[in-house]
Amino acid sequence: MSTTPNRVERILNLLACLLDTRRLLTRDELVAQVTGYPAEAGAYRRAFERDKETLRAMGVPLVVETMPSGEQGYRVPPEEYFLPDLGLSGEETAALHVAVSAVLLGNRAGQGALMKLGGATGAGDAATPIGTLPLEPALPVLFEAFRRRAPVTFEYRGEERTVEPWGLAARRGHWYVVGYDRVRDAMRTFRADRLGDDVAVGSPDSFVVPDDFSPDASLDSEPWQFGEDSPVTARIVVDASHADDVSERADRIVETRADGAVVMEFEVVNEPAFRGFVVALLDHAEILEPERLRADLLGYLASFGA
Repeated sequence: MSTTPNRVERILNLLACLLDTRRLLTRDELVAQVTGYPAEAGAYRRAFERDKETLRAMGVPLVVETMPSGEQGYRVPPEEYFLPDLGLSGEETAALHVAVSAVLLGNRAGQGALMKLGGATGAGDAATPIGTLPLEPALPVLFEAFRRRAPVTFEYRGEERTVEPWGLAARRGHWYVVGYDRVRDAMRTFRADRLGDDVAVGSPDSFVVPDDFSPDASLDSEPWQFGEDSPVTARIVVDASHADDVSERADRIVETRADGAVVMEFEVVNEPAFRGFVVALLDHAEILEPERLRADLLGYLASFGA
């Protein structure tokens, strides 16, 4: 699965780079520092010009000056872009940091407002929300633990877990903490709304997050997405009791039936891994198509006398 940022992420990364520099940066320097631009010179020049216009449409005060070399240089003065101190509390600031670091919205004005503030566009009484993700009770604690590199302990599905929070991200209307589970001795992902507010924080500076770790990539990565099989679209139906959890991992929702069962699709390049995923759902899921995958699963179950 590709880890190349989409255009929204690329534009926000470009803006972050422009805000973080104390000197003018040329187009080529920016393209070299911001992941996601095409390799071919003509293509990345066109992409940069489109991104530059998008930033201006977002109201970003992009400064463009001619440098001594004759090239154009770019930067965004932070004092002209960021809002003044809003007097937020510690918990409000923590929740805001989580939102700014994790939420990417499709509306251009919304993206600009989110990076400046994290909550609303417009002015006065006319302001309207641009994000609808809930701020769960555990989020401020989780973000503070992430910032301090402190492990967290909580009860999850009836078991006590101790986790190194390597990152937080949002997917399909839910917040997740992604990190190293010391109990399972493996990477795990937990939905923040299932933690409640009873999260204990351990000693700071207890772990180091790998440089190449990305919570978004971890959420996007599934075992059946890594392999050498020919890509195939698998369609399954999952009953109502498991539909919510499984649909979070699906590529597409095809149908919601009257009894609450959900038909969903997955892009599969590792068929044994996908078969294992469906088997783990027991009688709560059924492969509908392609017939080859369905027959493979039935044959696998028959070999165990199922």
